[in-house]
Amino acid sequence: MSELREPIDGEAKAAKARDLFLEGYNCAQAVFAAFAEEMGLSQEQALRIASGMGGGMGGLRFTCGTVSAMFMVLGALQGYDDPEDKVGKQQLYARVQGLHARFTDQYHTSNCRELLSAAGIAAKAEPEARTPEYYRVRPCARYVEASARLLSEEINAGL
Repeated sequence: MSELREPIDGEAKAAKARDLFLEGYNCAQAVFAAFAEEMGLSQEQALRIASGMGGGMGGLRFTCGTVSAMFMVLGALQGYDDPEDKVGKQQLYARVQGLHARFTDQYHTSNCRELLSAAGIAAKAEPEARTPEYYRVRPCARYVEASARLLSEEINAGL
């Protein structure tokens, strides 16, 4: 279990994640780095670790980077580390599946390509320039915020 003792403020984490995204970091970096302090990482370390997960895993447009980041943070804070800990593995997987279900209940999918398509955006593998237009039409900031909130709730439930 986590060494955290105090509940995490989900609204503060959502705002921090959104701000990181709006600074130009990818969706996974924004969510993961919002929890850097709790994981005992510097912001730079967190940004590097999550850097390949944006754009649905390196621009492949598979699982949304915010969802991948939720799972990585949850594992870092409340995961298992003994390969023989079958109960810990089952419990973590159940929590991951629950987080996924809560995200997909809100957005109907966790697939990056489908999330973008629903917003009328043709997904490309190459990163796009972060312009005011990019942020105006992109739905990703809302997924970043929602994932930080959902993750905060899940972490708090495990305290």
